[in-house]
Amino acid sequence: MHIETERLIITEFDISMAESVYKNSLDEDTRRFLPDEVFESVEEAQNTIDFLIKAYKSETGPFVYPVLLKNGTNIGYVQLVSIEKGYEVGYHIGKASTKKGYATEALKAFLADIMQKKSLKNVYGITCAENVASQKVLEKCGFKRIFHGKGEYQGKFCEIIKYVLTVE
Repeated sequence: MHIETERLIITEFDISMAESVYKNSLDEDTRRFLPDEVFESVEEAQNTIDFLIKAYKSETGPFVYPVLLKNGTNIGYVQLVSIEKGYEVGYHIGKASTKKGYATEALKAFLADIMQKKSLKNVYGITCAENVASQKVLEKCGFKRIFHGKGEYQGKFCEIIKYVLTVE
């Protein structure tokens, strides 16, 4: 995987990214909305990166790719993960790089590539109802809201919003 946009590069993980992955995982939004993606040490991030690198060779993933600025700075990730009804997209941009349109830019480019490679017609997005920023990203990328109510999110039962992106 190697995608370039005007400002970003989406590529495959390598173990040298462990420190930046660890640091990006520590912001308050990650702790609040994605607690299972918080790493307590660089070593823990290295172990996860090792797992993700091996997953690139599988049929079902998870397919997680770092998002880099053109200068090589790791600012987050985009992902496609297998769920019961198909695939769900995920993304996170570290707090220092938010509110600059990077998540939308990365997700649009990633979806165009990964949906074609996987021959997918539908991809889902699920957010905590409190995560308005994530909802805006999905909507800017063409996702349509299909559910708003109680459901499971990150191992907890809470108010969620589900989206779907359908391509012809």
